[in-house]
Amino acid sequence: MVKLVTDSVSDLPSDIATELGITVIPLNVHFGSETYKDRIELSADEFYGKLESSASLPTTSAPSPGIFADIFDDLATKTTEIMGVFLPQKLSATYDAAVEGMKLMKRKGRVEIVDSTLAIMGQGLLVIEAAKRALTGASLDDIRDMLTRTIPRVHVRATLDTLKYLVKGGRIGKAQAFLGSMLKINPILGIQNGEAMPFARVRSRAMATEWLYQFAAKFNKVKALAVEYGANADEAKALAKRITSVFPNIPLYMSNVSPVIGTHAGPNVLSLTVLEDE
Repeated sequence: MVKLVTDSVSDLPSDIATELGITVIPLNVHFGSETYKDRIELSADEFYGKLESSASLPTTSAPSPGIFADIFDDLATKTTEIMGVFLPQKLSATYDAAVEGMKLMKRKGRVEIVDSTLAIMGQGLLVIEAAKRALTGASLDDIRDMLTRTIPRVHVRATLDTLKYLVKGGRIGKAQAFLGSMLKINPILGIQNGEAMPFARVRSRAMATEWLYQFAAKFNKVKALAVEYGANADEAKALAKRITSVFPNIPLYMSNVSPVIGTHAGPNVLSLTVLEDE
C-alpha cells in the first residue's frame, strides 16, 4: 500500500494523520539561537505566545535532505511505494530537500514527490484525499494523477490583521499590491501556484470574516472544508459554526495555522479552505 508523507505546514490535525497513516515531517522554527521542531518541540499555542512577546521576528527552515532520506528509508521497510506532498518550491526549500533526500535513500523503493502549490489545510486536504485513496489500494500512479486533478479544486483564502509579518519575512509575494493603501485594511489573501495572492481588501475584521463565509457559501459542490486560526480560536469557531450550517453533512476540519506560516502571517490569521467536489 502507498504510504503518504507531508510536512508540518499541511496543518493536519494529529488524530487525522494517525488515523490515515500519514507521516508528517516537521519544519524548524528559530527564535534567535533557539531552534524548535514545528509542533513537536513547540506547539502552536506556545509559538503564538512567543511571537507576540518576541522583540525580533522568528525565522524558519526546511528539514535537511538527510532527515527526508531517513524517513523514506524507514517507510521503504513497510512499502515499495511512497508519495510525498510538500510545500511549494516558491515558498520553501522543503520540496528541494525532499528531492535530495530521495536521492540519498539506502533502501529500494519508488518515491514520488509532488509540489502541492498550496500550504496549510489546502495542502492538508490534498494529503487527506491521497491517503484515503491509498487505503483503497490505489497505485502510486493513480494517486499522482488524482492529486493533479484535485489541486485546481482546492481554494485557500485567509485574512490577516496586518501585513507587517509578511513584509518582514520577505514572503509578501503579489500581496504587495496592498501595500500602497493609506487605509487600515484587512486583506484577503489566497495561495495559488505556490504564491500569496491578493483577492480583496475590506475595512474591518467583521467584514473580512463575512467575506470568508460568503466565499464558502457560494460553492455548490463541496467535498471538505477547513477553518484555521492563530491565537484567535473563538473567532474561528464562530466562522466554522456558520459554515457548518450551510454544509451540515460535509467534513469540516479545525486546525491551528502552522507556526511556520504564522511567522509570516501573524497571530490573528484566519483561514478558510474549500475542496470542491468533482
